[in-house]
Amino acid sequence: MEQQLSHVQVLGIDAGGTMTDTFFVRSDGRFVVGKAQSNPADESLAILESSKDALAQWAREVDEVYPELVTCVYSGTAMLNRVVQRKGLDVGLICNRGFEQIHSMGRAIQSYLGYALEERIHLNTHRYDEPLVPLSRTRGVTERTDVQGEIVIPLRENEVRQATRELVNAGSKAIAICLLQSHKNESSEKRARDVCRDELKQIGVDIPVFASVDYYPSRKESHRTNTTILEAYAAEPSRQTLKKVSDRFRKHGARFDLRVMATHGGTISWKAKELARTIVSGPIGGVIGSRLLGERLGYENIACSDIGGTSFDMALITKGNFAIASDPDMARLVLSLPLVAMDSVGAGAGSFVRLDPYSGSIKLGPDSAGYRVGTCWPESGLDTVSVSDCHVVLGYLNPHNFLGGAIKLDVERARQHIKAQIADPLGLSVEDAAAGVIELLDLSLHEYLRANISAKGYNPTDFVCFSYGGAGPVHTYGYTEGLGFKDVIVPAWAAGFSAFGCACADFEYRYDKSVDIAVAPDAPDEQKAAACSVIQEAWQELADKVVEEFVINGFKLEDITLLPGYRMQYMGQLNDLEITSPISGAATAADWKKITDAFEETYSRVYASSARSPELGFSATGAIMRGLVATQKPVLPEDPEAGETPPKSAYLGKRPFYRHKTWVEADLWQMESLMAGNHIVGPAIIESASTTFVVPDGFETTLDKHRLFHLQEVK
Repeated sequence: MEQQLSHVQVLGIDAGGTMTDTFFVRSDGRFVVGKAQSNPADESLAILESSKDALAQWAREVDEVYPELVTCVYSGTAMLNRVVQRKGLDVGLICNRGFEQIHSMGRAIQSYLGYALEERIHLNTHRYDEPLVPLSRTRGVTERTDVQGEIVIPLRENEVRQATRELVNAGSKAIAICLLQSHKNESSEKRARDVCRDELKQIGVDIPVFASVDYYPSRKESHRTNTTILEAYAAEPSRQTLKKVSDRFRKHGARFDLRVMATHGGTISWKAKELARTIVSGPIGGVIGSRLLGERLGYENIACSDIGGTSFDMALITKGNFAIASDPDMARLVLSLPLVAMDSVGAGAGSFVRLDPYSGSIKLGPDSAGYRVGTCWPESGLDTVSVSDCHVVLGYLNPHNFLGGAIKLDVERARQHIKAQIADPLGLSVEDAAAGVIELLDLSLHEYLRANISAKGYNPTDFVCFSYGGAGPVHTYGYTEGLGFKDVIVPAWAAGFSAFGCACADFEYRYDKSVDIAVAPDAPDEQKAAACSVIQEAWQELADKVVEEFVINGFKLEDITLLPGYRMQYMGQLNDLEITSPISGAATAADWKKITDAFEETYSRVYASSARSPELGFSATGAIMRGLVATQKPVLPEDPEAGETPPKSAYLGKRPFYRHKTWVEADLWQMESLMAGNHIVGPAIIESASTTFVVPDGFETTLDKHRLFHLQEVK
């Protein structure tokens, strides 16, 4: 009756393109992980099936556990997929007259975003994706605010009314408004918003209006325009998906308010105004989970690596913190969102494998089989080889234990497809062709990981590498070999690690605003105090927005912890840094010194102490306000030490395993039956229903008391 000792309090969800993971945490900190195939048509069903899979391990039912839950955090890729596939709402755009093409131009950078270097430098390879809003639903209105925030040409309200009517007639289901320099002076844009809403009311049309100053009052018009359009185009339809998920929970007795992982690393309600902040949430969860693990285990520098069915995502945690990018790109769009700094490549366990028709070389992705796995699943409807087909043929995966046996894989079917599409054209055996695909993927990820660490001025020997995601443990050895990490750690719950990270995240709202403050090193105290007053005014404005969001969710002011921050750089430099403020309010020259000292301390950590340049003066570029409400966090398991020798009950036998042009007999182990302290030497395969951990020749692993596998190369 162990499962009845404590209530289940927290649920984390990672609804990926291939699998949907659930992560349940009890009040004593213990947790279970569930897995199910994703269901793009109805995510709520996949979450329900994954929940049943998890709770079966505690011999409990969904209907008795959902009512116990205090909180639930969702992360997924539905909004991102909606943008990539251009399946959003028909949006109309009102902008400045003469700037109607600003969205479709995308600062030119959007024509080569995501390209390899050799394709970036050749103009004939550049291409523009279809804009989210076509020119036929774009209208310019007369207005001009200059870079200082002065209104040079007042808004022509009659043009706003005419534009509104024309956009409705053109089929717009939402209207976005973005005027030049509105982050410096919001009056014209707010007036355009009010006039637009009034006109819609007069003509009897009920559609939402999104003004950029209400959501993203930051510089860079393309970024701000894209993000505001995104709010209308993809976030509102995604809200319906989240409502469906929420309703499914309610149907089974849940009383919590569903939260969603946001790009900045906190969580927000699905009812939040700024839902576009959740465009990419799954990979963020893994970074949050890694930071919590690092805090509890004493690791300051962590390389986070996440392999799912469609992509490889990596991020760096240095000195216990991850970086936040203020104007990232996503889905080949430049955006104005605070985003946990991550690098991603479109290569995962479900990536399609093809031969380049010109060079004959193997190409991986960027498209993938997603939840359909590969040709090895007879019901997939696929006829293109995926990386998973290679895994099955080489003995990496147990064809009878995929998703705990819920899906049966056909090894011979995969062999035939690999033979026809890859092996025969290259004059190779099926095994060597499949092994070549795996080695190519591992090498690509290995170089990507190495380059991203060294390009930021770091050395892998200073980092611990966390490897997770459903396919992470299959490839850990391949992409970490020879890099010299301090340690390589694979959590036993690697398949649900992003969902675990969601359960670790704070309930947090964040608002940002661009400011333009430049203070010379020899500036008088009055000027420094004036700079503080600008920052303080922005903090107060943003704090009001943060509190408003929490009030919508039933919290009181005393429940909320407000954390102000800012972005700063040396005057004349191009890149700024995000800083958590050392003070809660700014008013005096002494406060300005505390603000700049905190910036310099961070600058010396990110770059080097010798690179500090206070003689240039300081420029504050943005104000930030975060609001937090404490939530229940999972605790790490503490299993008793059981010695190096695994129990006999964990041994499943042997399976042929192909690597380095030879078949070997790999020992098979049941992951859940292994105990703290158990030591396993490769070749071995450690299986669970949700993932497979490959330990080949030349490697060994030890399971610690927290159920973390430590992978080492045998010296």
